[in-house]
Amino acid sequence: MTTRLFHISDVHFGIENRAALDSVARAIADEQPDLLVCTGDLTQRAKHSEYAAAADWFASLGVPVWIDPGNHDMPYYSPIERFTDPYRRYRRLKEAVSVEAFETDDIVLLPLRTTVPAQKRWPWSDGVITAIALAEAHERLAPFGGDERHVVITAHHPLHGPSVEGPNATIGGDAAFASLAQAGMNAVLSGHIHKPFNDFRGDGGARAQVIGAGTLSRRLRHGAPPSYNVLTCKKGADEIEVELRELPHTVR
Repeated sequence: MTTRLFHISDVHFGIENRAALDSVARAIADEQPDLLVCTGDLTQRAKHSEYAAAADWFASLGVPVWIDPGNHDMPYYSPIERFTDPYRRYRRLKEAVSVEAFETDDIVLLPLRTTVPAQKRWPWSDGVITAIALAEAHERLAPFGGDERHVVITAHHPLHGPSVEGPNATIGGDAAFASLAQAGMNAVLSGHIHKPFNDFRGDGGARAQVIGAGTLSRRLRHGAPPSYNVLTCKKGADEIEVELRELPHTVR
């Protein structure tokens, strides 16, 4: 037996690509994956109307859903809320549509928050891994040290740069990747850059698979079309099998 996940990211309700979402919904109905994972940027401006559209779509799919917050999921037009309770709207969506935990005989998912309401650089879109967020991830990871299943961290921002030698836009990402891999993480799911990828990073005890989903919005980048990943996970396998499904550029 294996576990199959659909991995999407950066839907950006408000500027979503409805044709792409319809394609994903049809595939989910036909194939019934064990879980749909969305690694953040659920909305474009964190408006109540955008969160309502997201809630309707996720609830209509008929399969368990796992979501992470992205940098676009904190209020843009309500600065008081952004700095006093930035995840309130996200929490409401999570409570309505998302599972709190997910594990099977093949895989365990654990979240890592990479978003902050403000930071010392501009723009505020790239990731920051705070000491608190990393400590919480390690606490979740601790019971699974030595587990033969795929122990997977989910986050909005990649924990690594675009190349081994290149700069890392996620503050604290390199250190977080190394420490989590040494503690038992063997894969990371993320989004943010609107371009899919599947690679291995690190070496020795700090090596892990890194998997990124593209976008299902109209914000296409890097020449990449709308896309999503289908992940096949089998206990004891060296890696998660990743099928990239690219969609037509049709926008509706």
